[in-house]
Amino acid sequence: MSDSTVSDPLAELSAAGVSVWLDDLSRELLAGGELEKLIADKHVVGVTTNPTIFASALSKGDRYSEQLRLLGGKGVSVDDAVFALTTDDVRAACQTLAPVHLHTDGTDGRVSIEVDPRLARDSDATIDQARKLWETVDQPNLLVKIPATHEGLTAITAVVAQGISVNVTLIFSLDRYRAVMDAYLTGLEQARSAGHDLARIHSVASFFVSRADTEVDRRLDALDTPEARALKGRAAIANARLAHQAYEHMAAGSRWEALAAAGARPQRPLWASTGVKNPAYPDTMYVSELVIAGTVNTMPGSTLTAFADHGTLAGGAPAADDYAASAAFFETLRRVGVDFADVTDILEREGLAKFEDSWTELAASVEREMRAVSADEPGPSRPSPKKSASGADLLAIYLNDHLSGATAGLELFRRAVQTQKGQEQGTTLVELAQAVEQDRDSLTQIMTDLGVSTDHAKVALGWIAEKAGRIKPNGHLFSRSPLSDVLELESMLLGVQAKAACWRVLRALADSDERLFAEHLDELLERAERQSAALEELRLAAAGPVFRSAQPSA
Repeated sequence: MSDSTVSDPLAELSAAGVSVWLDDLSRELLAGGELEKLIADKHVVGVTTNPTIFASALSKGDRYSEQLRLLGGKGVSVDDAVFALTTDDVRAACQTLAPVHLHTDGTDGRVSIEVDPRLARDSDATIDQARKLWETVDQPNLLVKIPATHEGLTAITAVVAQGISVNVTLIFSLDRYRAVMDAYLTGLEQARSAGHDLARIHSVASFFVSRADTEVDRRLDALDTPEARALKGRAAIANARLAHQAYEHMAAGSRWEALAAAGARPQRPLWASTGVKNPAYPDTMYVSELVIAGTVNTMPGSTLTAFADHGTLAGGAPAADDYAASAAFFETLRRVGVDFADVTDILEREGLAKFEDSWTELAASVEREMRAVSADEPGPSRPSPKKSASGADLLAIYLNDHLSGATAGLELFRRAVQTQKGQEQGTTLVELAQAVEQDRDSLTQIMTDLGVSTDHAKVALGWIAEKAGRIKPNGHLFSRSPLSDVLELESMLLGVQAKAACWRVLRALADSDERLFAEHLDELLERAERQSAALEELRLAAAGPVFRSAQPSA
């Protein structure tokens, strides 16, 4: 195959007018040069962050330790330390993306940082912190993230009126999205009256996608009717398409036309939460189905990698028929008994709660790290902790090995779900895949609690190894053979048994390590045992028909 025929799905997505942004940031990503590589090789032109991302970032390597040691030595509060860490990372990312910002005349090359989510119900406090973030980072390509709560709408107008560029986040409903667009236009009008250069004010509206399917599907499963089941996996895309229709209506209005004539920049729709939560769905669906010029798609690293590997441009700009079909879908959803307004209300509350929890986790991690680096300061009579350091190193290797295996195992479960669609065992595999993903997340959190850094190269190798493992003879070189189901189920079973062994090791450590929670590990172990039993049942059911023909006839 010549280089000219090699597929580059991310290049095609970018050429279609979709800005590819990364929903991730860490000092490891910055200092290791990985962000530059993503910009150069994967067409990434922007970065978004949130409290969950920063909480995860702190567990990646030891690049924060020196700064935390200095801050701790100065007696800086935890909140001020969090502010310093996050603004420093975002400033560095802004500088890395500065050439993109210049090349695109300010449209892309953007980096977002979120106000403290605990302020989401306080307009004045949100405005104050947005201004502080803007002044502290002091980069023209910054976007300050403000949640789209009722109180947030007031803050959005106020900060835009001051000339601050904004990323409005946590948008789930069409009514709230229309209110967000109105808040932006009002802010621009006030900025124009105050003499600000409108061309320097930028904004995106982050419309959350996948979580709509998660909540709607849960309610459809509870209804458990054929009509309800037929609606699964369709709400998120339909909601996003109707959001784009609302954007088109705004852009065609005289109010926007007057602002555009004064140099204003449009508030681009940004598709957020585009990682697929249900392994039964294609892992790129929230990218492939929303290929709409003039929009942004911010992807977690796993979704970016998946789209680079096998993404397609399935859905273009919605037409009138698509909008009509989306509206008809929600009418059908209402008729079967799902109140979508209640869905979006719950999603907003859950989203805020999740970010608040992540902020609390981030603050706790910073506090632990500040205490830890202070404890590591050498003293005149303090012995060198060689033995405990060696044990910590071995534990890090052990847990990263299991995390790599968990990543490969999750990919195997997802592949099995796709190949078993429509078959009797398909539903069981979907439930198992979801549980396995939760277990991997639990392992990642345990590693964070233990201060164990994630070895991303090793985890990536686990993902690659599973991909390469698809090309196994098993009687056939590239196609599946009758043995494939049996061997896959045995591999999944062995993976779950290895996971249970890891939980047992950690459970034993929990008796002497207060950072580990025995009750949680007991629950994880019980869940692994249930998974093993379910996989053994599926394995035997698959093996019977394959090997029965080998039995001698009577």
